[in-house]
Amino acid sequence: MKKTASLLTLLAVAAPVLAQTGDANKRLITIQGGPRGDVRNGPLTFTGSPVKAKVSTLNIEASQAVMAAPKGIPLIEAKGKRTATFTGNVKVTRGRLTATGNGLNYDESTGQGVLDGNASATFVPEKKEDGDTVTIKAPKMSLDVDNNVSTSTGGVTLSTGTQSGRADKLVFDEDREIAQLTGSPSLTRAARGNQKELVITGQEVRALTKTKTLYVRGGVKLVQGTTTTTGDAVYYDDRKNVAYVVGNAVSVDSKSKATVKAPASGYLEQRTDLARVRALNAAYKIPTEQFKLSSEK
Repeated sequence: MKKTASLLTLLAVAAPVLAQTGDANKRLITIQGGPRGDVRNGPLTFTGSPVKAKVSTLNIEASQAVMAAPKGIPLIEAKGKRTATFTGNVKVTRGRLTATGNGLNYDESTGQGVLDGNASATFVPEKKEDGDTVTIKAPKMSLDVDNNVSTSTGGVTLSTGTQSGRADKLVFDEDREIAQLTGSPSLTRAARGNQKELVITGQEVRALTKTKTLYVRGGVKLVQGTTTTTGDAVYYDDRKNVAYVVGNAVSVDSKSKATVKAPASGYLEQRTDLARVRALNAAYKIPTEQFKLSSEK
């Protein structure tokens, strides 16, 4: 019994000590509670109400957790290579982010925790006046412990206030509050007041969720009522109800047949609240720097 207890103590306290030796060690996971199993070789099974674990800034809760080592390596010698599988009512929190799912697989070697089975995450604004809660739903959601970034894949949906988005892949940068949507992305601003629903599509959508601004590039299309506007890129400010479309910009009203084209050196300004599009003979530069992810700085 004393030998088993000492091994358990080693597993519990070694990670915090090692974490001081280098950044890679912040990927080490600690799980609370007394496990069942082979303490030296693994796997170890943890149960509780709930089981609680921590890795870097991630806090994890679940009904059960199993820690294992790669085949042929004793668990007690596998720090940095272990895996932890969480099942049953999984909840992960990090700062203002809360994510849930049916299961979570964490790998110390990659620093990735992958939620699957109806994965969902909410990111709340720092202050009430800062905007709306962001909600992300996806079949699979990966949380990175090396940075405050999550990557969701496979029929992803995003919603915040009156805006909702769809894509094959969504990267959410919690530090910069930016959502990057790729893979047939679209973003919809719901109808409100006298404004009709607005749908924006392109090859890539980047949304600053706090300021309600968008940058969409690559064969962009804006559809609102009978008006369809196309171009190479668009900057949209939802709070000001205005879109600036650049690069071969053309707007067509299918009802009136009216067509507005941007000059070669100009752009189109579309007021979504006034149902008005006008061509401006001046250069407009989209503030793309605002939409860079932390990893791109």
